[in-house]
Order: sequence, then C-alpha cells, then structure tokens
Amino acid sequence: MRGTDSSTAVTRNTLRRQIADALRDEVLAGRLQPGQEFTVKQIAEQYGVSATPVREALVDLSAQGLLDSDEHRGFKVHQFSVEDYRGMIEARSLIVDGVFRHISKRGAKRGSGIHGKALVSVRRRAEEAARAARCGDLDILIGYDLRFWRELSEVVANRYISDFLHRLRVQAWVFAVPYLRADAELGDWLWSGHEDLVDAAALGDSDKARAVIDSYNDHGLAWADRLER
Repeated sequence: MRGTDSSTAVTRNTLRRQIADALRDEVLAGRLQPGQEFTVKQIAEQYGVSATPVREALVDLSAQGLLDSDEHRGFKVHQFSVEDYRGMIEARSLIVDGVFRHISKRGAKRGSGIHGKALVSVRRRAEEAARAARCGDLDILIGYDLRFWRELSEVVANRYISDFLHRLRVQAWVFAVPYLRADAELGDWLWSGHEDLVDAAALGDSDKARAVIDSYNDHGLAWADRLER
C-alpha cells in the first residue's frame, strides 16, 4: 500500500512539472499573453488531467513570478514593466560579476576555463542560439538561449545561483516576447554573442567574458530605452 502511495505521488509530481513546463512554453511562445486570465478548471480540461497537479503547477509558476493568483478569479500571466526588465538586467549583472570575483579569489587563471564534454555541449548551444538570433528565429532562439545560459552557469556557479539566474532569464523573455514579435526590426535586437562568451570561458579569460556580458547587458538596456521612446 505504501508503495502505491509513493508511485502515485511520483506520477503526480511528474505531471505537475510537465504542466508547469508546458504553460511556461505557452507564455514564452506568446500564446498566453500578459494579463490573460484562466482558471484551474480551464487548464485541467485543456490538458485532460485532474485539477490537483494543475493547481500545483500554477502555484509553482506563481512562485517563479510568471503568474499572478487571485482567490476568486483564478490566475493570470504576470505583466512585467520596462522598469522590471531593467531590474532583471541589473540583478543578473551584479550576480554574474560576483561569480567572476569569486572565481578570481579561488585562484582561477587564464587557461583554466571549461573543457571536455561541458565545453562541447555549451558551445553547441551557443552556435544554435547565435544562428537563430542572426536569422531572427525567435522561437528557436528562446529555447537554445535558455539552455545555453543554464548550462554555462551550472559550469561556473553553484546550483542556487544557476537556478536564480535561469529564473531571471525566463522572466526577461516573458517580458520581451510580446514586444519582439510585434517589432519590424526584430533581427536588430536579438543578441548573438553567445559564441564569443564561450570562447572567453574556454580560455578562462574572465576579463573578456566580463566584457561580452557587459555588452549583452548594454544591448538589453538600449532595447528597453527604445521601448520607452
């Protein structure tokens, strides 16, 4: 009996993650728009599942800052502001700078960068993300960009930092997607410096890596300024 209960819990938790991932993808793809409202019942019917894992998935996404919950009206996609977006860029900039300073204190030197299977995987993500950015393929870019930054941060930082940075990048994409899809100059505003950052990381060149990331952040802030204009 105890084994059955455990199996049921595992199945429900797996379903919970799958639903949360599917809804996150819907938001990132722009199919669920900022401010759009829905209920647990609607999502459960859409996916053909019970209400419990749906409710748990929606609570998880609310905790990640992607949804807002209302006791009487259900849930809605959170609407980030331009100022929120600037705050995300500032937060990840401060954290990444702290990561590099920590690496320096540990005695990281030039030539001691990432290598082996980790380098091959991160470089593959970088190449695909950069190619998608240059082609203006937003759907492909988002997936590879998130995987790229996640894998890179897992190599150079601990899991807690990696998880936090990933959450910030998801939130940044959630903010950016509706604007980018409506932008006639989309290709001009998709950052494609992933390969340069991998080259710096592979060499253990923290100065070059910091310069690439500074350029990345400046690019995002310039786009935010353009939105306000």
